Amino acid sequence: MCNFTGMEIRNLYEPFALELRETDNYIAREHKKTFFEMVFILEGTGVQIINQNKLPYAPNKLFLIFPEDSHGFEVQETTKFFFIRFNDSYLRTQGKEWIKKMEFIFHVHNHLPGCILKNVTDKPLIRSLVEALNREVINNNANHDEVITQLINTIITVAARNITLQDSVPASGPSSNTSMSLVTYVQEHIYQPENLKAEKIAAHFNISPTYISEYFRKHSGENLQQYIINYKLKLMETRLLYTDMRINEIADEFGFTDESHLNRIFKKYKDLSPTAFRKQRAIAE
Repeated sequence: MCNFTGMEIRNLYEPFALELRETDNYIAREHKKTFFEMVFILEGTGVQIINQNKLPYAPNKLFLIFPEDSHGFEVQETTKFFFIRFNDSYLRTQGKEWIKKMEFIFHVHNHLPGCILKNVTDKPLIRSLVEALNREVINNNANHDEVITQLINTIITVAARNITLQDSVPASGPSSNTSMSLVTYVQEHIYQPENLKAEKIAAHFNISPTYISEYFRKHSGENLQQYIINYKLKLMETRLLYTDMRINEIADEFGFTDESHLNRIFKKYKDLSPTAFRKQRAIAE
């Protein structure tokens, strides 16, 4: 049986929902579908479970959970969780640069258990931000919504910074970590076509330009250029589903010659034009 103390915050009318939960028996609750959620451990110990993978948790740990993840927590010592859940509408309230940051978190994270904070000094920083967020919700002072949004966005910024630390770039020659680092490199530079040329990538990782594509395919099962196209398509889907950007704006952002060029590529891989894709998903929802 769950033992709840403290306060519960369920601002589902906002682009995000906040919840403070203290329990000795975690049971996942039904809630509105989210883009993703962050969970910070204020107190307590136990085990985090993500997709049948398990790893111990303790205070000052920050976790990411996505809609497709099967997740839960085995509580060993009464735990105080703080949840930040981002509704689909969150991206619609953000600017283009912020959307890029959110996409980076969403696509780079490996969906494995464990704290995403690799920088030790960021743990007390996130804790202070979460505690400030909790106080702001309780006190409901002037400019309440603006302060909460700024605190949440700062937490996201720190999370993104730590995710970039998960894959170290090798100093010389390919290693067992290079294939994941290659993926991260592509994702970080997806809006910079010059940095995605085989020669540029090969030089960055100290791999022969004639071998880089073969190396990537050997370790990922996918051609490097094909991966770049597929990743762009994923990002374009995000634009189509969660923003009001026009097709020509999306084409320009991703380096297509014009709108017809984007339409041709998108239809080739998705069997739908971008406009039809957007309309179809809108009807489905």
